[in-house]
Amino acid sequence: MAIAGRLRSTLPLFQRILRSDALSINQRSTIQRSLLCPSFINPQFSNNYATASAPKEQKIKVPLTLFGVSGNYASALYLAAVKANALDKVESELLDLVEASKKSPTFSQFMKDVSVRTDTRIKAIHEICAAAKFSDLTKNFFALLAENGRLRYIDSIAKKFTDLTMAHRGEVKAIVTTVIPLPAEEEKELKETLQEIFGHGKKVKLEQKIDHNILGGVVVEFGQKVFDMSIKTRAKQMERFLREPVNFDSL
Repeated sequence: MAIAGRLRSTLPLFQRILRSDALSINQRSTIQRSLLCPSFINPQFSNNYATASAPKEQKIKVPLTLFGVSGNYASALYLAAVKANALDKVESELLDLVEASKKSPTFSQFMKDVSVRTDTRIKAIHEICAAAKFSDLTKNFFALLAENGRLRYIDSIAKKFTDLTMAHRGEVKAIVTTVIPLPAEEEKELKETLQEIFGHGKKVKLEQKIDHNILGGVVVEFGQKVFDMSIKTRAKQMERFLREPVNFDSL
């Protein structure tokens, strides 16, 4: 992706930041105030936000109930993105950062290293997001993760955020596992079949996975359901059947 490419181009800058001296307390305070998203700031810390008159906000709910650290952060980002009418953009930027971290061992290590000073994390994330031209909402969210030492959860947060955006759009993800990629015609037919199962109120999104261990056939997963029509599973079922004792009296 183009944005991921821009992120990778900032790695030399990122490495210099890690080697640079720590920021002063005043500098750190300034960066935090400029980065942190107003949606996450306690009103008592900002007179501007406390005194500004704003229209009554529309009540927004998350389409799924998520739990844990990643679920809480994903839900908070979802609410902020919906209010800002920037759900698609925020999702794209979030996934771009995840992709960039997967392609760069240095960047990935930085995201997971809790020993990096907080001020260094914030400065690095701020400059990387600025170079990638991320929106303020996304940039502020990453800064919040950096300040709270939660960057290591970014993969999980992104997955849960995607679950929320798919639910928001009425989409259902179906994971199709085969030994070779499905031909376009078979993929279309399978998608239409699943669409009939889910009904017209849902939109099916297929995700193909290749797994040679299933030997052949297909495994379809969606929600908590699994349709296992693989040769491997059928062979195991046949093996169990053949091992069962035969009651000749019933013949």
